[in-house]
Amino acid sequence: MDSIDKLLAQLQDEYTGAKTQAQQQHQPIIKTANTFIASASKSDALIDNLLTEVQSDFLERDHAEELKKQQELEQEKNLQLKLKAQQRETLKKQAQTWLSKLDSLSPEGLWFERFAEAYPSKLDAAIEYLQNN
Repeated sequence: MDSIDKLLAQLQDEYTGAKTQAQQQHQPIIKTANTFIASASKSDALIDNLLTEVQSDFLERDHAEELKKQQELEQEKNLQLKLKAQQRETLKKQAQTWLSKLDSLSPEGLWFERFAEAYPSKLDAAIEYLQNN
């Protein structure tokens, strides 16, 4: 029975040694895994910061483009108003010239007198008339 006891003791030693050796082998893996996780967390934080910066840059560009579009629209609107005012002034001069030449007793003059009753002034009526003809 001694040989069996020796054999059992030897097996138990090997098992305990293998177990200890396996634990020792796992410790570096655990340390490496913890280091990897820590470095992964740091790189995730760096990536998040970069993404935030990129997103901020895009938002700034979008805002600048929107502001530029608004300014261009405002300039276009002002230009249109100036053109309309110039056209109105040109029509006003034409209407004054037309009114000065209009014979109020002619058929056209009598018709115009009736037409002008719906307007605040004869000049406004003449402008409307000339604009549509």
